[in-house]
Amino acid sequence: PFADRIGLLAADLDVIQIAREEAAERLKLPAKRAEWSDGAPLFPGKVRWPQYGWAAGACGFTALAATLLLPYFDLANIVMLFLLTVVLVAVLHGRGPAVLAAFLSVAAFDFFFVQPRFSFAVGDAQYLLTFAVMLAVALITGQLTANLRYQARVASSRELRSRALYEMARDLSSALQQEQISEISDKAIKAAFGTNATILLPDERDKLQAPLPESAETASVIDLGVAQWSFDHAEPAGFGTDTLPGSTMLYMPLRAPMRTRGVLAVKPLNKRWSLIPEQRRQLEAFAALIATALERVHYIEVAQSAIVKIESERLRNSVLSALSHDLRTPLTVLVGVADSLTLSQPPLGGKQSELAATLRDEAVRMSALVDNLLDMARLQAGEVKLNRQWQPFEEVVGSSLKARQQSLSGHRLRVALPADFPLLEFDAVLIERVL
Repeated sequence: PFADRIGLLAADLDVIQIAREEAAERLKLPAKRAEWSDGAPLFPGKVRWPQYGWAAGACGFTALAATLLLPYFDLANIVMLFLLTVVLVAVLHGRGPAVLAAFLSVAAFDFFFVQPRFSFAVGDAQYLLTFAVMLAVALITGQLTANLRYQARVASSRELRSRALYEMARDLSSALQQEQISEISDKAIKAAFGTNATILLPDERDKLQAPLPESAETASVIDLGVAQWSFDHAEPAGFGTDTLPGSTMLYMPLRAPMRTRGVLAVKPLNKRWSLIPEQRRQLEAFAALIATALERVHYIEVAQSAIVKIESERLRNSVLSALSHDLRTPLTVLVGVADSLTLSQPPLGGKQSELAATLRDEAVRMSALVDNLLDMARLQAGEVKLNRQWQPFEEVVGSSLKARQQSLSGHRLRVALPADFPLLEFDAVLIERVL
């Protein structure tokens, strides 16, 4: 047993086993006995008396028909009729009714057709071998036919599950919003399992949000604490699991390739629902499809946001470039007007000359700012070609200080350059702006 294996592997652990009536009832019906029929679970462990009644009726009808045909056919042909009845019962009603039909056929053949008739006494000992062979052939034929019927039903149910997965994957491939994924998932799970499901999505802090009241009928019974545990640990929780099995809901994490995208909350139909491995595997496949679709939608939103940002940046650069071009002409005119005022005759007075000089300096400074904006737009657009030449670095430092002489007039500034500083290859204009 599993508990004994744990005890052998870890002797320092105390293994405590707790039995419950619910768990004991589950053990009475092994999961391997579960059967599928048109997508609905069947439990052959539950006796279906009408089918046994049909088997007995079929044997009785065969005995009546064989009685009418007895004057025209030998007993070997009568045996074939009973074997045919066993095969038909196995095809239509399964293994248990076929076994009953096999025993009833041997009993009916012995009672109605073997001398002495209408008695279970056997006049010839050779008929004992006939009965044994007939019973063995009937049982083997019935078992083989019932197995083929079971395999056909299993194949049919697998085809239904595969078709449900295909249809869900097809519908999810065209979903572009989380609301569409939730609607498609709820519809597919309701069609496959006959129950409702709700998708719980996390917020920016990875906390699951409460579902909308109209999102699903299960919203009122969802335990966000259990769902959050399932999301944080990426493990199923709730009904039919080892974590909080007393919950009425089954919570399955939506594990995508990159991360867990949410939790799928499903309300099982009954207590035996978790005993059917096919149902669990199909639900896990549904959860994987939903998680992949959610991750795809997430990255679609990320890509769209990135495209919007790129286009916004491109538009901003275009506006800056156009604005810089438009401002360069009037600023050049202002500089020319200021120079004309300074050189005009008769000369301007002291106050007027100072104003003209200030006008020229501010116009030159604004022109330099516009040139900086234009160059920045070119840099971001990747259209700048560096004019690299070998030249002394101290000249660039001097021109930078001269350009900011007025701004630095109230500050102490010390420049330390070695006397043997070598020539450098760089773009003097851009380095000057950097400094």
